Amino acid sequence: MSEKAHILIIDDEKNYLLVLQTLLEDEGYTVTAINDPETALAFLGESEVDVVVTDMKMPRVSGQEVLERVKKEWPHVPVLIMTAFGTIASAVDLMKYGAFDYITKPFSNEELLLSIHNAVELGRAQRQYRLLQAAMEDRYGVHKIVGRSKAIRDVLIMVERSAPSRSTVLITGESGTGKELLARAIHYASPRKDKPFIAVNCMALEPEVLERELFGHEKDSFTGAVAMRRGRVEQAEGGTLFLDEIGALTPDMQVKLLRLLQERKMERVGGTEAMDADIRLVAASNLDLSGLVANGTFRDDLYYRLNVVQIPLPPLRERRGDIPLLVAHFVEKFTVENNMPPKTFSASALNYLTGYEWPGNIRQLENVVESCMVLGAGPVIGVDDLPAEIRDEESQFKSAVDLLPVQLDLADTLEKIEAAVIRRALVRADLVQVKAAEYLGISKSLLQYKLKKYGITGH
Repeated sequence: MSEKAHILIIDDEKNYLLVLQTLLEDEGYTVTAINDPETALAFLGESEVDVVVTDMKMPRVSGQEVLERVKKEWPHVPVLIMTAFGTIASAVDLMKYGAFDYITKPFSNEELLLSIHNAVELGRAQRQYRLLQAAMEDRYGVHKIVGRSKAIRDVLIMVERSAPSRSTVLITGESGTGKELLARAIHYASPRKDKPFIAVNCMALEPEVLERELFGHEKDSFTGAVAMRRGRVEQAEGGTLFLDEIGALTPDMQVKLLRLLQERKMERVGGTEAMDADIRLVAASNLDLSGLVANGTFRDDLYYRLNVVQIPLPPLRERRGDIPLLVAHFVEKFTVENNMPPKTFSASALNYLTGYEWPGNIRQLENVVESCMVLGAGPVIGVDDLPAEIRDEESQFKSAVDLLPVQLDLADTLEKIEAAVIRRALVRADLVQVKAAEYLGISKSLLQYKLKKYGITGH
């Protein structure tokens, strides 16, 4: 074996201990043999052990008591029970308490070695799973949501309050604002974090394909269904199912999802048996679902089922103060991923990035930072290294106008355009208000009034 597994053997018969220790050491295992259960449990609290092998009948502490203690304090360690008094009833009872296996004395060496080998493999698989879970939690936890703005702090408060429940969450926001990242943060902050997080984009699949993807199918339920297949709902059992672009669901799929939420039951395509579904649903949409309800393309009863806890994600242009933090985060990320020397963005370049309207939000910013990191020649990324649409003032202005909703009254529209022009002037002036006022042809006091009016500060 590539790595020696550590086996702890507990038996009050010292001679039997010695025989087992010799057998297992000859197979390449590291073995600790202890004839007192209490001493063995104390050893477990201080040492890394892969498998516990314990006798059933011992004075003071029985094998079942050892099993219960191990399952309570070290649940990832498989326990193998040995006994000379085996019955089917006792075997069933021990399995209920969490024993990995149960063998009756006298047993063959091959039987014992096979059971220990399987227990070691299970223990290693569980250890790898725990490491993976820890890595996923570190990567997608709430602490990985970058930002200090009030808008993002409000989002994090809602995540903290809603994560422990099983309530359905609806995340709303423009494309590229990080809805899936937020959904994962909710999952890894919840009691379901050790269970699967399964994501499905409802817009990426044709309706009939989406139904099979979500609910699975029975063998021969359609042409090409050569075997039964579990769907994403079953795969998410005990965990979180994330449905992105929920507004793309057809009326038929809306009915099936409504049943899932109301009854917590589902059927595979081609099946007749309703199965329980223990999932926590997190949905997301960049569309106005209430508007879809109003025009009759989205069921109102499903909308109310989805909209138990709504978390609106702000667009990047409404949290400009977070842009330098996000840039620094992406710089660190791509420095590691591309194995390149660290680079920095100049103050002027950061001003341009902060002044841009970002129609593609955080996803667009991430792509821009990566492009600059890869294509920038020197250690400092300046304004000339930025994409044309960001450094060109006309493109910035057009970007701001294109983001305006179509249905706006003229006064409101002009105010939004004025705010974008003032922000552009500040960027051009490197945030020096006197110089920005000169560019705009107004007094500094009038500029300061308008900055306060539109909530434009710093960046």
